[in-house]
Amino acid sequence: MSRVVAARTRPRRRRGGADSDLGPPSGIVAIVGRPNVGKSTLFNRFTGQRHAIVDELAGLTRDRLYGVTEWGGRRFTVVDTAGLDPALVRDNPGMAVLTAGTQQQARLAIAEADVCVQLVDVRAGVTALDEDVATILRSGGKPVILVGNKADSPSNPHYAHELYRLGLGEPVLVSALVGTDTGDLLDRIVDELPPAGDAIAVDEPMELRLAIIGKPNVGKSSLLNAIVGEERALVSPLAGTTRDAVDTLVMHGERTVRLVDTAGIRRRGVIDTNVEHYSLLRALRALERSDVALLVVDASDGIVAQDRHVAGYAVDAGKGLVVIANKWDLIDQEKRADPAFLASIREAFDFVPGVPILTVSATEGRNVARVLDAATTVAAARATRIPTAALNTLLRDAFLAHPPRHDKGRQLKLLYATQASTPAPTIVLFVNDPDLMHFAYGRYLENRIRAVFGFAGTRMRIVPRARAERER
Repeated sequence: MSRVVAARTRPRRRRGGADSDLGPPSGIVAIVGRPNVGKSTLFNRFTGQRHAIVDELAGLTRDRLYGVTEWGGRRFTVVDTAGLDPALVRDNPGMAVLTAGTQQQARLAIAEADVCVQLVDVRAGVTALDEDVATILRSGGKPVILVGNKADSPSNPHYAHELYRLGLGEPVLVSALVGTDTGDLLDRIVDELPPAGDAIAVDEPMELRLAIIGKPNVGKSSLLNAIVGEERALVSPLAGTTRDAVDTLVMHGERTVRLVDTAGIRRRGVIDTNVEHYSLLRALRALERSDVALLVVDASDGIVAQDRHVAGYAVDAGKGLVVIANKWDLIDQEKRADPAFLASIREAFDFVPGVPILTVSATEGRNVARVLDAATTVAAARATRIPTAALNTLLRDAFLAHPPRHDKGRQLKLLYATQASTPAPTIVLFVNDPDLMHFAYGRYLENRIRAVFGFAGTRMRIVPRARAERER
């Protein structure tokens, strides 16, 4: 049984090192506003355009409440929050303030996000609900960018002058549908975000940080209690933020392990309460300050698309992954003995090469002792550093064994390779032209690297850079 060391802490912060722009996403941006102002359209504009800023994960559906965005060398997370429903204010005389439920939504968004973007329909002008949301945002102490959406053309009538009365400074007028001036908005967002790496918590060099994630009712709390060895509430949020939460520390051998619990993450279509709209924000914040994610799935129900989506949260965040197939005791003996059943679970997460799959019964304590061992192994793989000389030798041999295809008479050429100094494994290739790097060839190079150096249970990024950047 692990020994509990638990303590309430505010994580200390550290700066990102060189090449931090190549690392996992750092920073959360919440798009807030009443319904029908274009929040989802702006979200899709930020994350859905392949040629601009999207960071896609092969084989994974993007039907999520969040997206990883890259702009100006900075990678960050954008969250599409639920619309603040005007019906929530019907019982409030004069609509001077929002009802408790709506206030809770807005304040949770403020607490969990680094930057809030309040979206207003510039064609409709400022409504009472817009003013109430702005009041809460102004008092939250977080940077707020006011955006007037649906400004498709200067010739179209709009009420941009009304936005100034919200007291949120100079508004940015955009058309999320057309894309007009959304680049200026992204510039503003990047300027307001804290420096990359500030959200990563470092309490001591040997501490291993694990985030327990999964959809509701898969046994996350039961797993926590089984690891700790007692009935214990892992997280007690203060004012809706995990940064001031009570984490649980346990000793695993000579190493301290910090366990960070998260709320169950539901699909977009089944989120039906105010708090659940922002449970994803807290889960993403917990992931930002973790090394490895423990994804708990209900083996008795089989693997569903939402399990893969939740795994994608961890992978997109640049974290290691361990899949825990819980409730193994509820599966009949014949099915448990069928190798094809376990193979089907492994196949569902094949977008994370070498991810450990553990069959566990948290209530009975079956295989629970293996969880921290597997997480430690994945954390070590994620922290692997490849000597530069060995990396260049391996990749040059890979280029000779299987040369890239010619594209209009041109061929990709490798000049130099190095591993970026980021927490997530990132290989930077300095080449003659990054546009010549085909996705399939990047996968081939990744497989060659993994065959020698492993990196099991963690995503690897292959980033091509131009020759000029190497010379600089």
